[in-house]
Amino acid sequence: MTTAPPNRGRRRFLAANGGLVLSFALPAHAAAQGSKLPGSLDKTPWLDAWIRVGADNRVTVFTGKVELGQGIRTALLQVAAHELQIDPGRLVLVTADTDRTPDEGYTAGSHSMQDSGTALRHAAAQVRALLLGRAAARLAVPAAALVQTNSVFRAPDGRRVSFGELVADGEQHVRATGVLPPRQLGAPRYAGVTLPRVDIPGKLKGELAYVHDLRLPAMVHARVVRPPSQAARLLGVDTAQVARLPGVLEIVRDGRFLAVVADEEWRAVKAAAALARATRWEVPATLPVGQELASLVRSLPSQPQQVLARGAAGSAGQTLRATYTRPFQLHASLGPSCAVAQLEEGRYTVWTHSQGVFPLRAALAELLGAPEEAIRCVHMEGSGCYGHNGADDVAADAVLLARAFPGSPVRVQWMREEEHCWEPYGPAMVADVQATLDAGGRIVDWQYEVWSGSHNTRPGKAGNLLAATHLARPFAPPPPKPIPQPQGSGDRNAIPYYTLANARVTHRHQVAGLLRTSALRSLGAYCNVFAIESFMDELARAAKNDPVVFRLRHLQDARAIEVVKLAAAKFGWDGYKKTARRGRGFAFARYKNLAAYCAIALEVEVALDTGFVRITRAVAAVDCGEIVSPDGVRNQVEGGIIQSASWSLLEAVRFDASRVLTQDWASYPILRFDGVPDRVDVHLLDRPGQPYLGTGEAAQGPAAAALANAVADACGVRVRDLPLDRARMRGFAT
Repeated sequence: MTTAPPNRGRRRFLAANGGLVLSFALPAHAAAQGSKLPGSLDKTPWLDAWIRVGADNRVTVFTGKVELGQGIRTALLQVAAHELQIDPGRLVLVTADTDRTPDEGYTAGSHSMQDSGTALRHAAAQVRALLLGRAAARLAVPAAALVQTNSVFRAPDGRRVSFGELVADGEQHVRATGVLPPRQLGAPRYAGVTLPRVDIPGKLKGELAYVHDLRLPAMVHARVVRPPSQAARLLGVDTAQVARLPGVLEIVRDGRFLAVVADEEWRAVKAAAALARATRWEVPATLPVGQELASLVRSLPSQPQQVLARGAAGSAGQTLRATYTRPFQLHASLGPSCAVAQLEEGRYTVWTHSQGVFPLRAALAELLGAPEEAIRCVHMEGSGCYGHNGADDVAADAVLLARAFPGSPVRVQWMREEEHCWEPYGPAMVADVQATLDAGGRIVDWQYEVWSGSHNTRPGKAGNLLAATHLARPFAPPPPKPIPQPQGSGDRNAIPYYTLANARVTHRHQVAGLLRTSALRSLGAYCNVFAIESFMDELARAAKNDPVVFRLRHLQDARAIEVVKLAAAKFGWDGYKKTARRGRGFAFARYKNLAAYCAIALEVEVALDTGFVRITRAVAAVDCGEIVSPDGVRNQVEGGIIQSASWSLLEAVRFDASRVLTQDWASYPILRFDGVPDRVDVHLLDRPGQPYLGTGEAAQGPAAAALANAVADACGVRVRDLPLDRARMRGFAT
């Protein structure tokens, strides 16, 4: 979006969509002189970037965040509707579009409500206050005397004025502020209540919902032929016979980037298969095999950084040590990545399920050697992903092929083996932890060290796009850098939230990994919370303490204590009666040590003879600050528990000396419907007036640790290496 130049002391009109809009613009000098604005308003302080009121009385809400199935469209509409005091069904929401919406970077790290929700809350409230003041002046009555019904203000004598009429009558030129205007007493409440999800009906009806469903006039289809491995070298390719196949419109070759464009999708699939058969590769054996995961990960070069140094080392007492591991894991999106791109009159339009349309645009601009203004990235939902999967890569495929075949929209969809073999994985990790207990069973010394590849290779640069590394003149991936604390990447949640007088934490960031890795939901928090909370159980056993009591002894944050107690109470922790093959487990974390609090108690059933582990029930307690959509929060926590159960019980990428072997659902199984817990209960602690805290990634770590702790309780087996799959568990039967 382009911002207008400052217009001090005057009001202005903006024409948009054929109608006048009320525009609230912040002069650049005001932003510089003011204090930090709330949420994403600080980066985009123009109110008309967030809320636009048309002369036709239509109110449009804009966000740079994207819908990933987490229900954020519904929650953000609720925030805007609550402050504007307009029924959410009357609002139009536009999500991430580089031509229309604010640049909010990535939808990641559970930041949507913290950043966009906070910005929209303030923007909507300020817009309403401005309109209310204008209505009071126009109707010559005190603002407090006006009654609002959706986008209409009414005076006591029956006179009325609509938002649209107020726009048509004049213009406003106001800076965004950090002040939240008070809500009118008795105003309708749209936040803090569960409203129907706005994205669900279309999906149930089979309407256009996903980028995979997008069909444009004169659209053509493409498939890419990938190398057998990242190290593979192209020896030769014979394109003559493939070019003569029915429907083939173009064969593209640029270095190791091979693709075919056809008039129909199935013809593109068949032509790509033929092109693959006509291609010769040298596939060197470059991957190490035969080592256990922990030693393999530790053997890679790393950059140690101490992220916590508190107190002194070497306290006397009983010392325990343990090592925990997490394998490479997939995003495992149910539908392979997809994008559509079109080059028309020198400008590219890309329809993408990227989680960061603005960073993607920058990377595509570098890839194409084009100005960013020549590229528009429009978000459409994908088939499910939390993190950096193949969405950005397939967008790069699409723009390269659109450049080779201009005019027509080019649709590219990956095949299943592409998604499994070429998406950026969640990195393998190793955590070493050591703690000392004093005679009273308290932790008096804590040492933690975590090895991890990069969780942060999202685009922004062309070298972060897969196709860019395969071109004849390839773009080198930029060296990945760890995200600093308190957010963290491989060391996310590596600093315990417990009160520990003497503690040291070291993050060993690995720049060059065995496989391409990036962000997978919760980043390093999944492994770090699994390790810390598993070890807390081991320490509790050594201290002869109940696991919940032991945690409470080391917590000082009142909100954390309340979450722990609530989860334990709702589970029935104190009255639990252990039965054969069943056991209970508990875990707690505050995501990133600054977002949502989450405690989970769960029960498992374990059969070591078959290796089968099943979660029978799970109980979670969550404090995410002020709650906008209770059902949305519950959905996120339930989904996080189930996804973590899939990771923790089943998922691991396998490879031999040459290539990745987990190329399909048979070789990389995920949790099926018959494996989900019989019951998942989520209990919420609402904190009206408190800041929004991110929830989407709060449950993954605690769920993994509670699962491992429950397995230890059920059968006396402490499993420190993920996943707890059948092969691993059967090994403990003897």
